[in-house]
Amino acid sequence: MADRGPQERPAGADRAGSGQSAGDEVAVWAKGLTRRFGDFTAVDHVSFEVRDGEIFGFLGPNGAGKTTTIKMLTGLLRPSEGEGRVTGYDVARERQAIRRNIGYMSQLFSLYADLTVEENIDFFGRLYGLRRGRREERKEWALEMAGLTDRRDRITGELPLGWKQRLALGCAVLHEPPILFLDEPTSGVDPSSRRAFWDLIHGLAEEGTTVFVTTHYMQEAEYCDRLALMNRGELIALDEPVRLREDMSEPLLEIRVDDPVRGVEALEGAPGVVEAAMFGRRLHLTLEEGADLGDARRSVARRLEEVGVELESVARIVPSLEDVFVGRVRAAGGAPAE
Repeated sequence: MADRGPQERPAGADRAGSGQSAGDEVAVWAKGLTRRFGDFTAVDHVSFEVRDGEIFGFLGPNGAGKTTTIKMLTGLLRPSEGEGRVTGYDVARERQAIRRNIGYMSQLFSLYADLTVEENIDFFGRLYGLRRGRREERKEWALEMAGLTDRRDRITGELPLGWKQRLALGCAVLHEPPILFLDEPTSGVDPSSRRAFWDLIHGLAEEGTTVFVTTHYMQEAEYCDRLALMNRGELIALDEPVRLREDMSEPLLEIRVDDPVRGVEALEGAPGVVEAAMFGRRLHLTLEEGADLGDARRSVARRLEEVGVELESVARIVPSLEDVFVGRVRAAGGAPAE
């Protein structure tokens, strides 16, 4: 997993926790949503709700079922089983109506590389049926939002990835849809551009847009109001990020050693240890629920001494969202094979 945790939250990231909560109306509703491809079940009876104005994150490893779920909700795939509604429209019977009332942005950005920036915006404005006057207004908004006002004549394929990303976002919301679906929108984008993108997302949410985003970046997951954790096509957890961390019942130790690789090898499978993993140059040791921390510390020291690894420090820590995610995926049978 990339990007363990945010050093600084983007503008608006504390929106839900500061009394400015998402609305109580339901923007997206799914019950038993299922999609099969032959004998393979990509999404298995998934149920959840997304409230108006909420930033709702779908987090999971590759192959977890995130993209298949979002394709069903956006009318690109018909469900094999189950029910769902988006902006009040049925995902099986009213797919055209859903497409008219949402914005959608994939990791491929859906831009035409051989058109200029302005030509791309004009194309999507006409596609969404915007009248000329309104289309011009929204075009100027999109150019300013993306920081491309002075680059409107640039060929889109020549733009840096971060600018393409912001342009794609502007095109996706030209028609001011009530719900914006983002499918891995920052894949391959540098951290600075990713941060700037999330500032834009929180700005849209502040104005009332509901945002449904799939991601595998831990930093982005922290920015969401609520998170759904997906694995092997199933929903394995759903809550606010802070509550997901609080609900991790196994004690977690952070260990610093002079040789992390040999250290993690020595501690894997130790008595009372659920999992040992490297986090940068540090080790995170998940213990069995109810484990005695004093005994655990002594056992760690002995194990490391036996293999000649110097123990520098050991301390109990509050789990990060990545720790929670790894633990939940492990308990659900592990990530799907690549």
